Amino acid sequence: MQVALLTEQQKDLIVNQLFCIDSHFNPIQDINDNWVISLEEVNQCTKEEYNFVKTLPLIDYVPKPVIIP
Repeated sequence: MQVALLTEQQKDLIVNQLFCIDSHFNPIQDINDNWVISLEEVNQCTKEEYNFVKTLPLIDYVPKPVIIP
């Protein structure tokens, strides 16, 4: 699965901001501690101030392992 790669500054700019009428950006970190957002967030973004997400590089998503105590 591919995701859009964010810098930390870009993550700080969009975290919890609306990308369309009723959905918020939710950046997460991958196994390499990269900040990423889903392609759904990118493709459904209708807020002009966040259109830069449509030009972000795409990378393969590798989740962090879940550690159960």
